[in-house]
Amino acid sequence: MRFGGLQKLTLLDYPERVACTVFCVGCDFRCPFCHNGSIVAGTSDEWTEEEILTFLSKRRHVLEGVCLTGGEPLLYPDVADFLREVKGMGYSVKLDTNGSFPYKLKYLVDGGLVDYVAMDVKNDIPMYCATSGTEVDLNAIEQSIEFLLQGTVPYEFRTTVTRTFHTASSLSEVAERLRRADKWYLQQFVHGTDLIDPLVEGYTDDELRKLYRIVKEICPNAMLRGIED
Repeated sequence: MRFGGLQKLTLLDYPERVACTVFCVGCDFRCPFCHNGSIVAGTSDEWTEEEILTFLSKRRHVLEGVCLTGGEPLLYPDVADFLREVKGMGYSVKLDTNGSFPYKLKYLVDGGLVDYVAMDVKNDIPMYCATSGTEVDLNAIEQSIEFLLQGTVPYEFRTTVTRTFHTASSLSEVAERLRRADKWYLQQFVHGTDLIDPLVEGYTDDELRKLYRIVKEICPNAMLRGIED
């Protein structure tokens, strides 16, 4: 596996865990609002797998969890081997994924290699490819959503909301698809320095609150992230 970053301590990325976040290089999506543009493009500074595992070994009595994010971790054929090493140290694992590899997701969960999944749901069907910045196998996305909705593993869905790609109508359709979800976070878009497309625009906090109130009527477990509701 290729790694493009390591956040050595986070109290936010993994619910109820003191954790670190490991960033995988590369992604099959090119979401214009992605904040990890250099990691997606493979131009970030890289860490070797040995360096990551050595760090985790030294910190296993301090940290409780490892967040594996990207990019898209499930791009890698050897992700299961890496996670076996991590689990062997006693860590809980949170996986961030875009949902484009449902069979690999199921394999990792069924194998006990992942303890929590955060899946990005980009938008409604008509806008999914535009929001993802590429052609997307929408059937694969639906399979991943349905697998997580079964409750085999603790999970959350999340949608980063932008003025450029999201409307009340599109978010309402997403809310219908996620009506049964345990958790669905609407995340405030914040303009950053490593965006894939710096022209993407966000909503104001008040505008996002209004969108949230609309979808909350459809998906009871919708929540806001990045601002107070």
